[in-house]
Amino acid sequence: METAVSLRDVAKVFGSFRAVDGVSFDVPRGDIFGILGPNGAGKTTTIRMIMDILRPDEGEIRVLGERLGDGLKDRIGYLPEERGLYRKMKVAEMLEFHGAIKGMSRTEARRAALLWLDRLQLGEWKERKVEELSKGMQQKAQFVAAVLAKPDLLVLDEPFSGMDPVNQSLFKDVILDLNRTGTTILFSTHQMETAEKLCRRIVLIDHGKVVREGVLAEIKAGFGRSSVLLEFDGDGGFLRWLPHVIGVDDYGQSVEVLLEPGADPQKLLAEASSKLRIRRFEVVSPTLHSIFIALVGGESPHA
Repeated sequence: METAVSLRDVAKVFGSFRAVDGVSFDVPRGDIFGILGPNGAGKTTTIRMIMDILRPDEGEIRVLGERLGDGLKDRIGYLPEERGLYRKMKVAEMLEFHGAIKGMSRTEARRAALLWLDRLQLGEWKERKVEELSKGMQQKAQFVAAVLAKPDLLVLDEPFSGMDPVNQSLFKDVILDLNRTGTTILFSTHQMETAEKLCRRIVLIDHGKVVREGVLAEIKAGFGRSSVLLEFDGDGGFLRWLPHVIGVDDYGQSVEVLLEPGADPQKLLAEASSKLRIRRFEVVSPTLHSIFIALVGGESPHA
């Protein structure tokens, strides 16, 4: 397996706090790979070490087969969690500048920038100053800066943060198109549903350590527990107290019930039917959301 990013026993210490503690994982070239975890888990610190913004105190990181250096950075696009743009520059001018940093000619950079701005519905703003853009528009502009030079590896730190559903869908489609043309995508997110739909592989980090890593479908299949999707009329509060139930993700009149390994879903159906009017009962693989909650001790991925 040819890797785009490889971490081996990587650690980062701030004072007495080990923000990242012995993290190892591989990102295959051509994959969409998710770094997942609750707030404070070490995701952003890990990404900053991959980008050589921070240096690891222990371990080794290789990117596109090499230790990250200035020449290699031209092949990597990066959207940081803390957005940083030249606010007094006009949008198209700012993007031309970013393209030039990556080795593009001004003409080439402007042509690519205008195409991307149109695609992300920012074409009418190309001659406006960056500071005039809304927060969401600035996020789009910085994304264009990250992809302008057609990177081999695109690293996105919380790319969907603060986006409305329409723009989330737009970003999702762009990420998929880039991946189909050969770009390896590495991103962190709190949004489990988005990660589940996009990622082939994930690493789940909690308190600076790897909790699970690998192919998402295999992680779900090997979790050893079943989930049941229930839609009903009535009060389903009692479901979480049933002896063979590990957890309940409650949405009011529908729930996802995570069962103990080996538990019989039909027993749950009989117990639920005795107190509720069942409209839907479906045994499914556990969602990434429910696996996340089970593995990180009930912390919400949206906290």
